[in-house]
Order: sequence, then C-alpha cells, then structure tokens
Amino acid sequence: MTKAMTGSITSNRRAFLSAAGLGAVGAGLAPIAAAEAGTPKPVDKPPRNALRLDPRDFGAKGDGATKDTAALQTALDRCAVLGGGEVVVSAGAYLTGALRMGSNTTLLLEDGATLQGSPDLADYPVTQVRWEGRWTPGYVGLVWAQGAHDVAITGKGKILGSKAIPGRIEKATGLRHPALLEFVDVQRLSVTEVHTEQNDMWSIHPVYCDDVLFRGVIVKGGADGIDVDSCRRVVIDRCDFDTVDDCISLKSGRGLEGAMIDRPTEDVTITDCVFRDHRWACIGIGSETSGGIRKVLVERCKCLAAYTFAIYIKSRPGRGAFIEDIAMRDLEVSGAGGGFLRLNLLDSGKQDPFPVAGLEGIPTVRNFTFERIQVRDAPVLVEAVNIHPDKPLDGFTLKDITGSAGRGMSLANMRNVTLKNIDVVVAEGPKLAISNVTGRGLAGAVSLNTAARPAPVQATEPPYRFGMTSGRPV
Repeated sequence: MTKAMTGSITSNRRAFLSAAGLGAVGAGLAPIAAAEAGTPKPVDKPPRNALRLDPRDFGAKGDGATKDTAALQTALDRCAVLGGGEVVVSAGAYLTGALRMGSNTTLLLEDGATLQGSPDLADYPVTQVRWEGRWTPGYVGLVWAQGAHDVAITGKGKILGSKAIPGRIEKATGLRHPALLEFVDVQRLSVTEVHTEQNDMWSIHPVYCDDVLFRGVIVKGGADGIDVDSCRRVVIDRCDFDTVDDCISLKSGRGLEGAMIDRPTEDVTITDCVFRDHRWACIGIGSETSGGIRKVLVERCKCLAAYTFAIYIKSRPGRGAFIEDIAMRDLEVSGAGGGFLRLNLLDSGKQDPFPVAGLEGIPTVRNFTFERIQVRDAPVLVEAVNIHPDKPLDGFTLKDITGSAGRGMSLANMRNVTLKNIDVVVAEGPKLAISNVTGRGLAGAVSLNTAARPAPVQATEPPYRFGMTSGRPV
C-alpha cells in the first residue's frame, strides 16, 4: 500500500461509511481507548424497562398464514420510540417479513412462539449488506438492527428462515439473500436461549458491533452459524451448533475495502459450546481478514463433527492485516473429516478484485496457542504448511495434546515454536515433519517438502478508489 493511499484512508473511510448508510460507525473507527481494550464486557441482561407490548394488540394473528409483519413492526417501533421495554410474543406461528429492532428494546419470544420468515423476497428491503467481506446491495435479515444500542432477543421461542429461499445469492439480480439475524453498528447486543433455524444463507451476522453476548442459543442452518464480522468484545457461551458450513466464523473484511475501513474483530471469547459442522469447520478464522483478527479465546468446547478440520485458520496474500493472539484450551475433538487443526494462509478464499498488494498484503500471523486438547481418531493432527516464507508465523504452541490420529504434525515457516507433551498415537508416517521451523520440542522431526513460493500479488489498474463498488457477489 503506497504512502499516498495510506494517507487517504481516514478521509476516504468517512466518505464510504456515509455512502453506505453507516455514518454512525465512523466514531467507532478511531483508535480504541485503553479502557475499552480489555476483557470482553457484553451486556449480560436484556434491557428491561416498564413497557411491555403485545403484537396481538396491533393486529397480529399468529396463525401461520396471515402475514403479521406490520403488527410486529408496529410493536417494535412503539417500544423504541417510547423509551424501550419488551415486545412479548406469545405462543403462535407469526409469518413475517423483515423486522427492524430499535434501541432499548427486548424481543421476548415465549415458549411456543415462532417467527416464521416469509418466502417472498419482496418482504425484505434491499440495502447495503456485508457479504464475504465487502459491502454490497442485498436483502436485510429477517430480524435486524442498525445504529442501535441495548438490543436483546430472548426466550424459549423459535426464529425460522424460509426454506423457500434457496442459495445465498439471488441469481437474477446478484443480491445477497437475507440472513436470519443481522446486526450492524449495535452497541450492547444480547441474544439468549432462542432456537434458530436458517435456510442456505448465514444464520447470525453481527457487523461493527461492540459488547455482544450469545448465550444458550440453538443454531441450526444450511450455512454458517454465527459470523462475527469486525466486532469487539464478543462472548459466545453455551451455544449448540448444527450447521452445514462453519459453526462460528470470525471475519473482518476483504481486500483494500476491508483494509481501508480497518475495523478488526477482537476480544472474542467462545466457551462451553458444542459444534457439529457438515461442510467446513467448527471454528473458522478468516478467510476475510483484511481488518485483522486478534485476541480470541476458546475454552471448554466440544467439536463433535467437522467436514474438514475442527479448527481452520485461513487467509491469503492480498488480505493484509494480521491474525494474532489466538488461544484455545480444553477442547474435545472427534468426528473431524480432515483433522484437528489446519492453517492455510496462502490460498484460502476468493482473491478480492482489489487486493492489498505486495509485502503489505501478506497477513502477519503470531501467537497461536493450543493447550489441553483431546483428539479422537483425527485423520490429521495438525496441517500447518501453507504459511508464507516472507512472513513466518511467530509464536506457535502445542501443549498437552492427547489421543489418536491417522497422521501427525506438518509445520512450515514458523519460529518460536513450542511443542510439549504431545501424547498422540499416530497410525502412519512421522509424528512431526518440519520445514523452516525453529523452536523447542522439535527433536526427531523429519524434513518436509513445502509448496513453491506464491507469486506476488499485484496492484490493480486502474487503482481502487475507496467507496467504489467492487463487483457483483459470487
């Protein structure tokens, strides 16, 4: 990235956010104050003011056939403008289009209450949405909020996407399909206890949100479960996932647009969750990492099924930024089709039409720790060879790993490695193979042949202009 380009980022960022309808986010792009940079501190209770509204009082039928969008939206709007409180949805099936939540509002779904997404895309307004790391036109989520604070969804009810909306993109228009729950620039967000089921699009997607809690949520769907996208101070606790794509994915933008917005995902804590994935990974970090990912803690989780690897950390040259300070402890891993852990920082995900060029575009990766991991019959313990030799991973710890695996560990382009107490029975091949790796615990390793150095990423011509559209989603 040239000095002129870097110098223009601040002014261009404001123009872009204004054009995208996200001007309120601009203040959040300033450097993080020291008081904000510590442990995640999400709202632990939904806002509870005196006001309680029932959508049936505004005409909702809850019969599963009548569209209740207008009545539900009226209750939510009145709740917000009258200072906040609860919209209480009693038992019934409420067919609805997109619903927007305002500040100081709790959507309480009582046991037996279901919000059923409309099958008609006309019931979902089109706006700027974040999709695979870029802002692009698309349909809003079934339940969504933007530029709000103190927003909560809770209760024993269900939120269901329409199975009549297949795929992630509308083929005729290129518009991204609706997410199930989507929150943009929300401060103090809480989603607890509810049961969610989604179609082929992402289930839950917070973007530019701070102080976020997902607790006790059941997440079922035909794509990603929770996509944390350029958010700060996020807790995902005691959630149960059964998804076709990544159960949890951490993202922060793609290419020059994501790099110039410069909003990382940071301070994420994932605890006591159960994961079942049927196409990709239990926890994915990347591949959209152009704003950076840092300070991620995963503890006491069970990875019961993964189509590829239970943990998959991924990016590529052209993303830029960093992935750093990742710690995962006390995990149980079984049913992983590929293995326990893969790092692919060379060719994962789509290259952006306007990538971050040159050395600046190679992600900086450092300080990855995995401790007290139990693996059962993993085809591969660790595959971590796709790391750029010009920016080796600095700081990689595997400690107190037990269980069984088909093949062992392959590591390349790392320094300050610590391997300790790796008590895993490997069925075939060497337990450890390395190339360009330094550190401790490497005794007995065999030499590893690595992939050829990737070609440098070139700047585009004409150059990217901040705020321009960067192509139709694919």
